Amino acid sequence: MANFPQAPAWVRDALREGVAIPAHPLALTAGRQLDERRQRALTRYYHAAGVGGIAVAVHTTQFEIRDPRHGLFEPVLRLAAETSATCDAASGRQTVLIAGLCGKTDQALGEARFARECGYDAGLLSLSALKEAPTGQLIAHGRAVAQEMPLVGFYLQPTVGGRVLPYQFWRRFVEIPNVLAIKIAPFNRYQTLDVVRAVADAGRANDVALYTGNDDNIVIDLLTSYCVPTAAGEVCLSIVGGLLGHWACWTKQAVELLATCKQVRDKEDIPADLLTLAAQITDCNAAIFDAANGFAGCIPGIHEVLRRQGLMESTVCLDPHATLSPGQWDEIDRVYRAYPHLTDDAFVAQHVSDWMA
Repeated sequence: MANFPQAPAWVRDALREGVAIPAHPLALTAGRQLDERRQRALTRYYHAAGVGGIAVAVHTTQFEIRDPRHGLFEPVLRLAAETSATCDAASGRQTVLIAGLCGKTDQALGEARFARECGYDAGLLSLSALKEAPTGQLIAHGRAVAQEMPLVGFYLQPTVGGRVLPYQFWRRFVEIPNVLAIKIAPFNRYQTLDVVRAVADAGRANDVALYTGNDDNIVIDLLTSYCVPTAAGEVCLSIVGGLLGHWACWTKQAVELLATCKQVRDKEDIPADLLTLAAQITDCNAAIFDAANGFAGCIPGIHEVLRRQGLMESTVCLDPHATLSPGQWDEIDRVYRAYPHLTDDAFVAQHVSDWMA
């Protein structure tokens, strides 16, 4: 344990309790330069919406921030940490800061060191750069990075750059002493169960918090109680919160949704209206994330919602090819009209000028 730095107790407690963690987007000017004013405004928005954490330098923030041509990895991490700290100081709250960690081991170690120095509490470990590596190499990579900072495991769906990570991988990964949580985002029920079983079998159900990243199945993930037979007896556990790109917009409603799911999860009867809501949210996600086109427009889709609310100037991404897909604008328009109760437009309109100041 001495070689694996531990997170403060309040961080561990918050993650185990279950919080809403939006994946932080990147606000750019029309010339594809960092728009610091709007970037700060987004962080302030999430804080005001009541989130328990933010995740920065993740897929939604755009992996291209690491490209030397842009040089945005460090500025973006620093800006979010500083803005969040100011919001925490003014409100008396504490926000869990999670930094995305990418690349092969040397790169991931460097990113972890910088994130730790900036005050981040944990690293969300992407394995996309190790697509062909065997399980033993993946575990060695994880253990090396965990010696720099506590980890949140990340099961990223293959469609957007992840890889299949079987039960055997997760069973070994959760033996790393300072793994705090796992973001389960394969968009696949079978693979989601692999993670749940691995945590239960490892005897870490009380230590490793499970977070949904399955933007296509958010509500059902949050309402489900899993009971897993293990060698030590039946272990019951739940997905306690969400770390989601979908929660980067309409965030106040997401915070309220999580609170509702936590209240009813252990009751005998799940209200039918929550199941209806689950389908409505999945429909919204299909439009925003551009499911019809293999998620090609997922980041611009989030930007479009934030643009309509006045939080972002445009849908511009660092990659000039990352744009709304044909028909995606109309689909976002459709779900906006169909499900006004899922938006937080009134909340944003009331406060956006303050966040922009």
